[in-house]
Amino acid sequence: MILEDFHVHTNLCDGLCTAEDMVLEAIDKGMTSLGFSGHGYTPFDASFCMSQENTIEYQKQINGLKEKYKDKIEIFCGIEQDYFSDEPLFPPDYIIGSVHYVKKDGNILSIDESEETFVGIAKEFYGGDYYEMAEDYFSLVSDVVEKTNADIIGHFDLITKFNEGNKLFDTQNPRYVKAARGAIDKLIPYGKPFELNTGAISRGYRTEAYPENSLLSYIKEKGGKVILSSDSHSMATLCYEFSKYEKMALDMGFGKINFCK
Repeated sequence: MILEDFHVHTNLCDGLCTAEDMVLEAIDKGMTSLGFSGHGYTPFDASFCMSQENTIEYQKQINGLKEKYKDKIEIFCGIEQDYFSDEPLFPPDYIIGSVHYVKKDGNILSIDESEETFVGIAKEFYGGDYYEMAEDYFSLVSDVVEKTNADIIGHFDLITKFNEGNKLFDTQNPRYVKAARGAIDKLIPYGKPFELNTGAISRGYRTEAYPENSLLSYIKEKGGKVILSSDSHSMATLCYEFSKYEKMALDMGFGKINFCK
């Protein structure tokens, strides 16, 4: 099983555990590499990101842990950079480029907060047209590598977080498929890996990793790459279901699916 994980959060943003606790758990699990990816500062929404002060503390802590545990595990200090985040306050080891919002009529609106908020946005700003909402979302996603200088494409279809069982919209609807595939087509030439992200499974939102299997198959068809990611917010979910999704990716014909060179 792949024993590296590059999408990990601490209590300096919306995670539950200290960075050192995450490191100690990773060592106990026999992991070879651990990449921290604190949420970059987003000035209009402080609900989940690191403050500017915490960002500096984050860099200090992770660099200290790199040295302290260098003989036991390789540690990286990355950033999860949202499309609308400020530029990083330090040069990170890597960047996960993600989209957590849509922009409509000048408003930047979170699609990641709660099902109630998500449904409310669809009704108020899109007249209940989830496909128009998805089109706006994937338009941003298609530009996320260019905008954030990402090394990894984060949770590609996050817009389905509250859509388990297609209860709000059908991800096989032609409009949705066109928008999602169009974003994949624009991202593939950058050569950056897409996350095969199990975070929504571990937190009880989904029964399938991001991206859903039909989109994962399209990424493979277009020559894209994937890496495994837990999007862990606690020690217990490091490398969550990696054995299952490593096998799935290999069975689908993906080659190298780890991030470390």
